[in-house]
Amino acid sequence: MSQAPDETSKPKSGLLKGALWGVALLGVAAVVYIMAQASINPRQSTSLKSLAKGEMAKLTFPAEAGPAPVTSFQDADGKPVRLADFQGKVTVVNLWATWCGPCVIEMPTLAKLAAEYQGQPVAVVVVSIDGDRDADKARLFIAKHAPLVFYRDPKLKLPYDFKPAATGMPTTVIFGKDGVERARLSGGADWSGAEAKAVIDKVLAES
Repeated sequence: MSQAPDETSKPKSGLLKGALWGVALLGVAAVVYIMAQASINPRQSTSLKSLAKGEMAKLTFPAEAGPAPVTSFQDADGKPVRLADFQGKVTVVNLWATWCGPCVIEMPTLAKLAAEYQGQPVAVVVVSIDGDRDADKARLFIAKHAPLVFYRDPKLKLPYDFKPAATGMPTTVIFGKDGVERARLSGGADWSGAEAKAVIDKVLAES
């Protein structure tokens, strides 16, 4: 006597196929959502390294991102300041001197960058490495480039506490809001243009 076919086999097969189709549709929906999010906020899908072009072509990126130096420098009143005081902001640290031609040339563009991001969590911190003899000269120079604020490192220690050391002037180092280095540029550049702003915007979005 032959066994009657299992009437439950077809419904089970149908349920399995339905479940597989459901998983597939969820996968497609997830891909579409990710693509849509990338198109809504293209900055998050853009690699920071891809922005190293034009005036920012000399940007370099740390192999192992490290925190800012803990070395103190001075404000205009001689009070100690540390880069940790700016944590919570994207911090653009520029090491410069009055005897450095490229430093003097790029300073107005750093002032424009600072003005562009006023009211946002971005700090442009220019630190003079001039000695005591040229401190007043450096102070007067920065006073002409508001909204920049005068800072100095009379002991010339800060540049050597970066990892790697910042041995050339000017050197500009960009830290995220977490106080970790994102990129640096050795030599002069125009920090007022769209290429520089794209870098700052990217770090601002990532942090």
